[in-house]
Amino acid sequence: MSTIRNRLLLIVFLVLWTGWSLRPRDVVVATADDGTDSTETQWGIKLGLDLQGGMHLAVEIDQSGGPVSNPEDALNRAETVIRSRIDEFGVAEPLIQKMGTERIIIELPGVRDRDRAKEIVERSAFLEFRITDMQEQFASALPSIDAALARAGISASVQGSEGAEAGGSALQQLLGSTDDSLSEQGADSVSAQAQTEPSGEVETSGSVFSQFLAGGSMQGQFFVREVDQATVEGLIATPEFQRALPRGIQMFWGDAELTPGSALIPLYALEGRPIITGDQLSDAQAQLDQLYNSAVVNFTLTRAGGRIFARETAENVNNFMAIVLDGKVKGQPPVIRSQIRRNGQIELGNASIQDAQDLALILRAGALPAPIVIVEERTVGASLGEDSIRQGMNAGIFAVVSVVAIVLLYYRVSGILAVIGLGFYVLFTLGGLASFGATLTLPGLAGFVLSLGLAVDANVLIFERIREELKQNRSPRLAVERGYQHAMPAIVDGNVTTMITAAFLFQFGTGPVKGFAVTLIIGIVASLLSAVFITKTFFLVWLQRRNAATEFSI
Repeated sequence: MSTIRNRLLLIVFLVLWTGWSLRPRDVVVATADDGTDSTETQWGIKLGLDLQGGMHLAVEIDQSGGPVSNPEDALNRAETVIRSRIDEFGVAEPLIQKMGTERIIIELPGVRDRDRAKEIVERSAFLEFRITDMQEQFASALPSIDAALARAGISASVQGSEGAEAGGSALQQLLGSTDDSLSEQGADSVSAQAQTEPSGEVETSGSVFSQFLAGGSMQGQFFVREVDQATVEGLIATPEFQRALPRGIQMFWGDAELTPGSALIPLYALEGRPIITGDQLSDAQAQLDQLYNSAVVNFTLTRAGGRIFARETAENVNNFMAIVLDGKVKGQPPVIRSQIRRNGQIELGNASIQDAQDLALILRAGALPAPIVIVEERTVGASLGEDSIRQGMNAGIFAVVSVVAIVLLYYRVSGILAVIGLGFYVLFTLGGLASFGATLTLPGLAGFVLSLGLAVDANVLIFERIREELKQNRSPRLAVERGYQHAMPAIVDGNVTTMITAAFLFQFGTGPVKGFAVTLIIGIVASLLSAVFITKTFFLVWLQRRNAATEFSI
């Protein structure tokens, strides 16, 4: 009697554990600008791409800007970085794998914000800290740059006289009065040329490049009208400009959000050598600055990076330090007031807290070794997933009903006990999937139905052995004991060999094949538990209540 009680207690424990694993949970799906989280209720089992919809991406190393050295190694490192980013992003059971030596396949089940997911995958996230051109070498070299461009026959023009005049006025209104001669030169050249040309484009032969610039509020900062940005980029890219550019100086664009509504783009002259890069970053966390109600990213450097940063910032006290992310200066470069060691902050201005969280996520995961490009994109709609679920459930219900009917007709009362055991099998299989964080896919449903057949097969072996024992005039209790005892070797052999096969499928398979293997393995364990342990417990309970029974319905 104590054996039966212990068995029943274990069954109750397993049911409670399964119920806990399958309980609904509140999952964060979005974060508002005020820092509050938006949640939705999700059940314990995660569904794959084919059941709940999502995104399918294929990416390759982008070599349009020039060949990448060792592209295979770059692809391997890109796979690692993307996997880390997606794990941080919170996608349930994504599929990230290489296809050949040139492509990475990414499947993101349940993703709603496609643009956000694509940005997280594509963004290079190369972080640098650079000192601005404090010696104003670039400003001093502007006459030489203009002369070099003019000698090469390169000309440029301000777009529209009215626009030029308005552009110069806008710069003066933005920057206010300044003693910077370059600021006056840049703005005055625009308005002067506008006066000499009544309409159309305004050509300036003597100031091919500097006509587009107005000085900013710090050394190394300039402003360019948005309509002239493409022209300025073209001039910067010319060999003549690069040769005339002072050695150790590089040009970077800034965030347009720095001057909202003014149609002005910041342009920075920065030192060519970064004082530190994102490789020395150990952590990054998004936060809402309560004082200014703006999003920021607080970062922490490694010990080695902290020593470099402390030395460099100590040497550049009162200088401006630009934070460069993917070749663009983020926000207004802060002034270094004192030595900075391992901790710092990136201000994001008007960006949302979600943008800050995404940036922190990408910085934690690290930069891509080379730019990547999306070469294939597919979206699996939720309706397709619902159809797959409905068809898979219909197939599963039909299989279960057929098996139950056959078992009941063939084995009568014993069949009822087997059906109850199958109910526990279904419960334990779903609980196992939820407990181990496995994802249920359409092939996984096939594995679920297949393991159901294995569970029935175990019951059939046991029942047939019990029948043989009863034909030899064994008592019902002894027939059950000997039936289970003699059927166990065949049951174990059949299930273990199937599990070995499923293990190989999981190890060497990809995507849907792995989903099939995982569900099959968990289903086999659950079927053994239900057929060998739970069904036998019910047999013992039934026989306990019928001590004098000489007949057995099987």
